[in-house]
Amino acid sequence: MNIKLILSYYWPHMKKYPISGIGLFFAYGIAVVASTIAFPYFIKEIIDIMTTASPSALIERELYVLVGILACLVLFYNILFRIGDYFMAYFQSNTIRELSNFCFEKLHKNSYTFFSNNFAGALVTKTNRFLHSFTELHNNFVYMLYFSLIKIIGILIVIFFFAPVIAFLYSGWLIIYCIIVFLFIRKKIPLDLKEASSGSLVTARYADTFTNVLTIKMFANRTLESEGFKTVTEAEEKNRRSSWYFGNFQRTFEGLLFGVVEIMIIAITIKLWLSGNITIGTVVLIQLYILATFDVIWHIGRTLTASAKAIADAKEMIDIFKQKTDVIDVQSPQICRINTGKISFKNVHFSYDGDNGVFDHFSLTINAGERVGLVGHSGAGKTTITKLLLRFTDVDDGAILIDDQDISKITQDDLRRSIAYVPQEPLLFHRSLRENIAYGNPGATEEEIITAAKKANAHDFITNLTDGYDTLVGERGIKLSGGERQRVAIARAMLKDAPILILDEATSSLDSVSEKMIQEAFEELMKDRSTLVIAHRLSTIQKMDRIIVLDAGTITEEGTHKELIKKNGDYATFWKQQTGGYLGE
Repeated sequence: MNIKLILSYYWPHMKKYPISGIGLFFAYGIAVVASTIAFPYFIKEIIDIMTTASPSALIERELYVLVGILACLVLFYNILFRIGDYFMAYFQSNTIRELSNFCFEKLHKNSYTFFSNNFAGALVTKTNRFLHSFTELHNNFVYMLYFSLIKIIGILIVIFFFAPVIAFLYSGWLIIYCIIVFLFIRKKIPLDLKEASSGSLVTARYADTFTNVLTIKMFANRTLESEGFKTVTEAEEKNRRSSWYFGNFQRTFEGLLFGVVEIMIIAITIKLWLSGNITIGTVVLIQLYILATFDVIWHIGRTLTASAKAIADAKEMIDIFKQKTDVIDVQSPQICRINTGKISFKNVHFSYDGDNGVFDHFSLTINAGERVGLVGHSGAGKTTITKLLLRFTDVDDGAILIDDQDISKITQDDLRRSIAYVPQEPLLFHRSLRENIAYGNPGATEEEIITAAKKANAHDFITNLTDGYDTLVGERGIKLSGGERQRVAIARAMLKDAPILILDEATSSLDSVSEKMIQEAFEELMKDRSTLVIAHRLSTIQKMDRIIVLDAGTITEEGTHKELIKKNGDYATFWKQQTGGYLGE
């Protein structure tokens, strides 16, 4: 994985905080020099004085001066480390916030199809890994690589001054060690990628079972789901074990390299002391330095390995960022001129994934304020019409116009602000009922919210709840019944002052009494609005201005309810075959 590619996503957000980003390197850099290089040097001076000079008042003063210098160094580098910590906290905290916002915006720019093809749990996991990878990589670079670079360079400079032969030996060993670690990392990255990928599948499967827990319980398939979950965790375990085993082998090999160079340096140091080329203090200084760098270099290997895994984790999210969005706004969108809501499908061609076409030369006009019902078997194209109208997906050819304006020439947000949509299975936010209803018009007053709820026949059940409009509905509205969720969704649509209304079997979950009341509310809501109603229960569309019957993407019949019954065609057949008011699928 190209680290430059990852930085191209992190850097634009990091550079927004230059003072703290640069300041932490200055503070930490000076602190490392003072604590790791300067402090041991003064220890050497004290040892040399104590091993070469006889005790005297002058020697005592000199030793205590050095102790005072050490005390000042301790205070100095501790202050600098804490300053660096504050810079680090400010920099990382703000950068993570920027990256979180970036991920949110980037993902939500994708089309509805993208979210249909990806597990929500997997997207959340990949986002969290992307953010964690930034923290991991930045921490590794600052605390390990940057610290280590300063320590090693500074220490080698000092050792070159006192014992050049050891410095040359150690430098050569460092080069060999870095090459070997690099080769290990290249081998380990693919193993880490497999581990990360299998981990995402586990999280996705885990979240999917929670989302569909009612289905699992209704079909008594907990054992089946448990076995399926064990299958993905077993695959994850195998990939994780392979990665960890290789890491263990890497550490074993590196440990042998450390042992060899350590024995060689000790032997050379003893020889230099015996020949009188270095003092006892220098011997101690070299050992302190070598032990310090051993710790640093050992952790560099761990750091590079951890960084490789962080890169692998970030790659999953970057792969998503690099995916081409299938529904995008034009670079210079037109000003939205949707007002009355006249809808025109002009010679539309459309197919899913280039397979069997849904529409071929499809044309349909819905006049401003006209109420139109769509009828047909599953797969006839009813839902596809709403998806195309809302630009959840784009036509392959042809055009869709609203008020004679091509909807592909305006932004998706402007288009959808002009359409109120009630789906067959409305999903609510895990927020209060007030917030869910007001989602159609965030600036709505309390009175407007309550009025919409009353029209949707939702006010009574809401006021009977303990917390009323402040009641939290649970994830996806799970605390409410299907009918209650539907009524909240209808109230939300009522509150949205849009010229176009789409109802996707919006009364399917209501009892007969509630349905009658909602139909009355819809009569008021539909006035002066272009309305498109998808219906399986034909009783809900009898009063439509026009009913369109679809079959395999083609309009086979159209007219009013009475006209179509008289034709004795497909619609009349559907009407006769209904049981309990529902069209058989």
